[in-house]
Amino acid sequence: MATEAALYSTNKILQTDHLSRVTNGKRLVDDISVQVKRGDIVAIIGPSGAGKSSFLRLLNRLDEPTAGSVWLEGIDYRTILPQELRRRVGMVMQSPYLFAGTVADNVRFGPRQRGEELPAETIERLLERVGLVDYADRDINSLSGGEAQRISLARTLANSPEVLLLDEPTSALDETTQRGVEDLICSIIHHQGLTCLIVTHDMRQTARMATHVMVLERGKLVEFGPIGEVLNA
Repeated sequence: MATEAALYSTNKILQTDHLSRVTNGKRLVDDISVQVKRGDIVAIIGPSGAGKSSFLRLLNRLDEPTAGSVWLEGIDYRTILPQELRRRVGMVMQSPYLFAGTVADNVRFGPRQRGEELPAETIERLLERVGLVDYADRDINSLSGGEAQRISLARTLANSPEVLLLDEPTSALDETTQRGVEDLICSIIHHQGLTCLIVTHDMRQTARMATHVMVLERGKLVEFGPIGEVLNA
């Protein structure tokens, strides 16, 4: 087990070390140890109640582990301020939660919390990246579901994350919109060289997007490896 940044392999960006979470006597995540390489797209799959979303939420401390820890670039994430951790390990939820106001208000929210004011041209570049040019002044109440999810993604990207966590980001969308958002996510991941972990129940989506697959059952990791090896096993 790596315990110092100097010993951490340079191609690994994220590592969980005996990560567990127990609530009300139930083991939601049970002793999971994995290493994720830079640039990997890891699909987290398994039946309902397997602990997929619970595992994902532990990775940027939206929930706290009851045992074990997570290492980000060789640093125990408990030594990183939560606000800084969530900037570096960004998350997009299944149902986008946008703040009241305009699209621009939402995109600039994260940097503003750090005392950084995003210029209008930077906001426009982010919106262009998610396929929503000239949306900056639109009220969030005027957005479709697919547009709202794209804005949620742009808001996360505004923080310049190194790791992107996606919790079933397309499950609430119709099939056409789902494929559009999926293609957009893949394009951004590859263009920016991001590492991504995505919870999904859609095996076709897993096959289209992922380089690696984690299979969870009852909070335990039962399989982890390259997509071809796992899906063809």
